Amino acid sequence: MKILLTGATGYIGKRLLPVLVENGHQVICGVRDLKRFNPPQSLKPRIQIIELDLLDQTTLANIPNDIDGAYYLVHSMSSSKDYEQLEFQSAHNFKEAMNRTQVKHVVYLSGIINSEVLSEHLKSRKNVEEELSLGNYKLTTLRAGIIIGSGSASFEIIRDLVEKLPIMITPKWLLTKCQPIGVKDVIRFLVKTLFNEKGYDKDFDIGGPDILTYKQMLEEFASVRNLKRRIYIVPVMTPRLSSYWLYFVTSTSYNLAIALVNSMKVEVICRNNDWAKTLGIEPISYRESLIRAFSRIESNEIISSWKDAMSSGTLDMEISDFINVPSFGCFKDQREMKYGDLQTTIDKIWRIGGETGWYYGTWLWKIRGYIDKLVGGVGLRRGRTNGTELNSGDAVDFWRVLYANKKEGRLLLFAEMKLPGEAWLEFRIKNEYLVQTATFRPVGLMGRMYWYAIYPFHGFIFNGMLNRIATSGK
Repeated sequence: MKILLTGATGYIGKRLLPVLVENGHQVICGVRDLKRFNPPQSLKPRIQIIELDLLDQTTLANIPNDIDGAYYLVHSMSSSKDYEQLEFQSAHNFKEAMNRTQVKHVVYLSGIINSEVLSEHLKSRKNVEEELSLGNYKLTTLRAGIIIGSGSASFEIIRDLVEKLPIMITPKWLLTKCQPIGVKDVIRFLVKTLFNEKGYDKDFDIGGPDILTYKQMLEEFASVRNLKRRIYIVPVMTPRLSSYWLYFVTSTSYNLAIALVNSMKVEVICRNNDWAKTLGIEPISYRESLIRAFSRIESNEIISSWKDAMSSGTLDMEISDFINVPSFGCFKDQREMKYGDLQTTIDKIWRIGGETGWYYGTWLWKIRGYIDKLVGGVGLRRGRTNGTELNSGDAVDFWRVLYANKKEGRLLLFAEMKLPGEAWLEFRIKNEYLVQTATFRPVGLMGRMYWYAIYPFHGFIFNGMLNRIATSGK
């Protein structure tokens, strides 16, 4: 089937795209700026990219006439104070454009709007739904509350609050109840809903099994991250003060903060789970969603099912394209250097650690290993089992190999030393350069202090290591 995916550059769109491709669909990615869309190379032969701005009538002609289905994942909440008008106009233009095609089914991801008193944000979503329902096609609306997943706005706001503030003086809307859902489940709902006739011209609430207050969500997050946090609620904080509080403490924009605060005063609880039962989906808990979000690598759901598909030769996608080190809320030290000889450089990468050492400042690595042992870590005593080969799962001193592909020229390591956070070290051949990236995801204030404390040593150690690996000499 030929599927139009609007919002392909967004949080949900990026995760949905490879799953649709895996399911055999030909996907038309509608993006406002072609330069901002960089899908994995292995996906490009199976997708078509078109310039599509739903507020620009001239770009609507780029939509192919022979599409079978479409996803509407467009939102304007954080970009303008006039997002209500913009969202309605976008929906109207989309509806009119769809009426000129052969599209049979449209799936719209909205917010839970079953309360009699709606915020402007949720009222806007309802207006969009009503406008989309007037088209000459079947519409299914999935209404979700808080979406939990690494990189989602809700998740990162919760993360900012918990990890930055040991003590929180918070507004009373933290006692509002909601029903969060993991991003993995959202993708499953979106995929299984498309062309399901039982959902035509209907709307469904989708959520996880837990109904929690926002305060409970913060407390559960702190528990998962092993952080002690005290949360005090005061009734005198106005919506404007709440918006300023959210804006200054977290990484959200002020416009988004206002919209979120207004929405958080309204309970967003699912009416029922009938659609989940119909589709055979059993959503995971809020805690499990948090644990998944903090997994060692960020990857799309389809990785778990790729092995069979790839072995059968029906899918030509590289797993490496979907194995990514987390970025949001992380500190990075990235350096690159033009290498001398490709094979020599790769061989050096694959011999790192153990008896070979770390090529530069090895004595500092040894000190770090001794410190790790003193605090109950693994230290450097594990070494490595093979002097020249590395495979996923192998130990390299106090690192663990997550991904190793000599042909591709990529090695990804995860730190198993004692740290106030999580750390990754990646080597990747890119064009004629060796790119070396150290990533650290801190936990709480101690994690941030640790990063800044060791940062002065990075220039000495990482520059030297990169130079030794990239040059042709030993």
